[in-house]
Amino acid sequence: MDEMVKAALIKWPNVPHCCGWLGLDARGNWYMRDDAAQAAGPFAGGNAQSKGSLLKHDKLIDFIQRNYESDAGGRWFFQNGPQRVYVELEATPLIWRVAPDFSITAHTGEPGRIQRCFIDQHGRLYLETAMGFGLVHTQDMTYAADAVESGLWVPEPALSSELPARFGYVRRPSQAQITA
Repeated sequence: MDEMVKAALIKWPNVPHCCGWLGLDARGNWYMRDDAAQAAGPFAGGNAQSKGSLLKHDKLIDFIQRNYESDAGGRWFFQNGPQRVYVELEATPLIWRVAPDFSITAHTGEPGRIQRCFIDQHGRLYLETAMGFGLVHTQDMTYAADAVESGLWVPEPALSSELPARFGYVRRPSQAQITA
């Protein structure tokens, strides 16, 4: 976490948390969700209007990713100064990129080390790491398939609907969950 964020937390400890305003899609892109986007439906609902506006400012994206983590309840958030901005997840909290040498990097830029590999009923590939659980980026499935075919990764079957509970993450944090 950035030092300036830590200082803001100390200076303003009681800033209310925020839900619904930020989303992470299945390709590791960040979306700002204004009132209209939130009214159009859930982030992961498949409705283009409900996604919101794609963030394109590199410094803002870097700031979000440096200050992105989860709470004890498996809700992922961006610590924006003294305020936690809880993130709507289209798929998983991390999106893994796979390099030709089969090394992996999260959408945040952090390297990971695979502990286990899973495949769901739709053919989507997921990786469990010490850093967290995530989906393999669609553009990297060729490398991932090579890792599977060579026997380096051995996917275990999984149902996509069971993944959040099994790996302890919340796809759609609500204000009720946070204040309860």
